[in-house]
Amino acid sequence: MNDWLNRIRKGIGKKLAAVHRWNAWMIAFLAFSGLILPLGVWREWLGAGRVWLKWLHTGVGLALLVPVLYYLLLAGKHWSLLKGRPAQKWNVVLVLGILAGWFLSGVVLWQLRFFGPAWTNVALTVHDVFTWIGLPYIIYHSLARTRWLKESHRRTVRTDSPPANVDSPRSGTEPLYTRRAFLRSAIGLGLTVALGPSFVKWLSSSLNSEANVEALVQKDQNDLVPAPQPAADSLPPVGGGSKGSFRIYTVTPIPTFDNSNWSFAVDGLVDHALKWNWEEFVKLPRTVQVSDFHCVTGWSVYDNTWEGIPLYRLLEKARVQPSATTVKFYSGDGVYTDALTLEQAQMKDIMVAVLLDGKPIPSELGGPVRLVVPQMYTYKSVKWLNRIELIAADHIGYWEARGYDKDAWLPGAKRT
Repeated sequence: MNDWLNRIRKGIGKKLAAVHRWNAWMIAFLAFSGLILPLGVWREWLGAGRVWLKWLHTGVGLALLVPVLYYLLLAGKHWSLLKGRPAQKWNVVLVLGILAGWFLSGVVLWQLRFFGPAWTNVALTVHDVFTWIGLPYIIYHSLARTRWLKESHRRTVRTDSPPANVDSPRSGTEPLYTRRAFLRSAIGLGLTVALGPSFVKWLSSSLNSEANVEALVQKDQNDLVPAPQPAADSLPPVGGGSKGSFRIYTVTPIPTFDNSNWSFAVDGLVDHALKWNWEEFVKLPRTVQVSDFHCVTGWSVYDNTWEGIPLYRLLEKARVQPSATTVKFYSGDGVYTDALTLEQAQMKDIMVAVLLDGKPIPSELGGPVRLVVPQMYTYKSVKWLNRIELIAADHIGYWEARGYDKDAWLPGAKRT
């Protein structure tokens, strides 16, 4: 009977070891790719490869379901072998819960156009939380189960009692603290110290969007005078203030401007080319609008009060020629461009914005002037905008050239 049980345990053990190996490799790749994808330095270095890495991240995330389903086929037998081991049962439930949370939130992020911003914004937060909690735990669990650590359980930290003879029968007195327990605690403490401050910083910025925007304004390095004076609806903001947390993505170092190096132009296929320096630009009539801000990576900031110049008014002022079909936008970083069709550019809510919630737009959020296209994902809302050109040809923008959809419409967009 015992031999039969041992054979069962050994067979299940080999299968579970295979499941663990596949899970470990997949999670290692997902952790690596998931952590570098949002970073600006990687976004520029990877170029078009970033889009492929994103799809590979998604594919591996979906493939993670295979070893999990395979484990579920073995779960009944495995569970019976864990009888009397509540800690191991708890570990199985916890790991399966982490994997389920990652998988379900990842599917929502993958299908963001189907689920829409309301779902994806929650899914991104859930995905982040499971990463902050699940990844350290899985690392801890993996290290704690290494052969080196498992074989150390017979060694003990010194106590007041003399060490027992290994050939003697076990006494009723257990060591106060085994080496294995000590090392497990040290690993857990190390992960907490290493990752804890980053988690607290992320949680604080997520819960306090007002402080997030205020901090960006205070450390802004642009030196442009005079500061634009907010309209009555901008301060206090008619929208009640931005709700959510901006995530800073750039493909170049953040540029800085002063009165000597900043200008704004509307040119190309127009009858009346326009150009202003900063002192002239801040005197142009502005309007105020409230709109949401949705990134294609899943996060959103709601109820932003923008103040600026409607794009269609600038186009009217420049008198667009009949041969123009595309409006091309240039970023002051000298690298990023994007475009709208002339028809799209006539939408009334597209704004060349200079104020956010009654304050100058911080450099990290694309100030001093940025484009705001509320009905499209924000890679169309060009940061550090300083030139608009009317052209007859089509134009493929920075991220579209690297695999993003040219069609950036949000689900349910009015398109007017």
